[in-house]
Amino acid sequence: MAQAVAAAMQPASTATPHDEHKEHPIKLYLVVWAWLFVLSTFSYLVDYFHVQGYLRWTLICLFMLLKAGLIVAVFMHMAWERLTLIYAILMPPIAVMIFVWIMAIESDYTHWLRALFFATGM
Repeated sequence: MAQAVAAAMQPASTATPHDEHKEHPIKLYLVVWAWLFVLSTFSYLVDYFHVQGYLRWTLICLFMLLKAGLIVAVFMHMAWERLTLIYAILMPPIAVMIFVWIMAIESDYTHWLRALFFATGM
């Protein structure tokens, strides 16, 4: 998948060196649409085959993240942006996810501690 998208992302060599405007080949968009279709099909097949439990949610989240990554990289043109702009857009959601994970760990500890304290009748 990565090689097909990377190969399709190569700019067309028809532009002169002085042109500022570069067009992406239609092949790139067709390849990405095909991969989005394949990933959506896999996502629906998870429900069709009645996959249950953690495997179900892991697969659904994996397919969701892959599709979102393709959309952001190609259709929102993040693959061609400067690294600082990519960091400015991607780092805040990653930081929020880390903070939510930390809060989940703390809430589990607090719940365990309260259950222990109230169970002993102190």
